[in-house]
Amino acid sequence: MDRDQKSAAVAELNRTFTESGVVVVTRNLGLSVTQATALRVKMRDAGASYKVAKNRLARIAAEGTSYTSLSDLLKGPTALSSSKDPVAAAKAVVEFAKTTDKIEIVGGAMGNTVLDVNGVKALAELPSLDELRAKLVGLIQAPAQKLASVTQAPAAQLARVFGAYAAKDAA
Repeated sequence: MDRDQKSAAVAELNRTFTESGVVVVTRNLGLSVTQATALRVKMRDAGASYKVAKNRLARIAAEGTSYTSLSDLLKGPTALSSSKDPVAAAKAVVEFAKTTDKIEIVGGAMGNTVLDVNGVKALAELPSLDELRAKLVGLIQAPAQKLASVTQAPAAQLARVFGAYAAKDAA
């Protein structure tokens, strides 16, 4: 890797750190190409990214961002998972780590807040941003449906009474 490639990698990692809501650091313990590809696909589907980066370049890129505290976690063969949604990257990594023992969650950070392994797992158990939006829409929509059914009920009862009188007169 020459100097220009290194500076481009640092710039890309710095952009990742400034735009991300969460960064999860994992240690690769011999992932095969197919496993790494499956992990990248799962991360992309969740709206997250997975990058293997040189630790030294990642430390340089983290300087001046809220993720400077990640420098202590960058030891050995590590990779960075990030997403704008604070839950997406953690959820995808934790789900993938359950399927194989070749990836180990080291920790992570949400801005200035450093997360240990248990913190990342707890973050993964939270509902995603889309799930929260769906619940909120459901909560907002429920009273309107109840109001419509309550106001419609007396009219329906009157219609049944008039229908019964009409049937009685016809008979």
